[in-house]
Amino acid sequence: MKTESIAEQLFFTTIRIDTISADGTPGSGTGFFFTHKISDKDYIFIVTNKHVVMGMREGKLNFVTHNGNTPKLGDGFSFQIDQQQWPTFWFGHPDNGIDIAITPLMPLVESAKQRHNVDLFFRSVPSSLIPDSKQIEDLDAVESVTFVGYPNGLWDSKNFLPIARRGTTASPLQIDFEGTPRFIIDASVFGGSSGSPVFIFNQGSWSNKDGNLHAGSRIFFVGVIAAVFYRTQQNQIIPIPIPTQTKSIVEQHEMIDLGIVFKGRVVVETVEALLRQLNLIDGTTPVV
Repeated sequence: MKTESIAEQLFFTTIRIDTISADGTPGSGTGFFFTHKISDKDYIFIVTNKHVVMGMREGKLNFVTHNGNTPKLGDGFSFQIDQQQWPTFWFGHPDNGIDIAITPLMPLVESAKQRHNVDLFFRSVPSSLIPDSKQIEDLDAVESVTFVGYPNGLWDSKNFLPIARRGTTASPLQIDFEGTPRFIIDASVFGGSSGSPVFIFNQGSWSNKDGNLHAGSRIFFVGVIAAVFYRTQQNQIIPIPIPTQTKSIVEQHEMIDLGIVFKGRVVVETVEALLRQLNLIDGTTPVV
């Protein structure tokens, strides 16, 4: 498979994260590769949700390998992170209410190469794809979105590829939903989709909210899926983090196909908070 088009590259922006909880229950979620540039230096991370990885006993990160610039489909490589390393492996956004966690990618890339002579293949989402204020204002209240991940733990296990899905925004991106850095999408979001990157991705042509048609393709990174709305048995609508457990359970709530997405800017906030903690940037570096 070539990775020349934007759509082809999206299939290599994610990583499947398998976890084991404290009681031994297996689970899975989605991570993705993210690059943030500061002063001409690129910092690359794996991004996911806190609830996918924090509080878990151990986990496994599943990569695709490559030969030159071409991915070797079906040739995977996994890092098993044990219970001694896992608790300190992830760094969460300083705000407890923001469900974003990250870990540096390059130590894993270097370890795979030096210790196992394996080259990991990935495509990273640059922070430059986050729309700026003018670009956000040009977006319409309802936009088509694409997200990539491992719903209900499903993937192409033969080729180690994720699943891409589509929906629409259900709240305007210009507005912080309920005063928080989130927006809503109208899409079928299932367990395992936690941590999936969300894009506005138009191929061939697109129009802005004034109805002006533009030729070409357009892509923005707009956020990370974290939670869904459920209808309870008491007919209440409640938001809860997307379950990551892969074992069969009796579902007591009805999903209403509305997902909750944290906006892309909080990923940058998380990255810069960690870089400050590591003294790699100073405290005056602005969050964009």
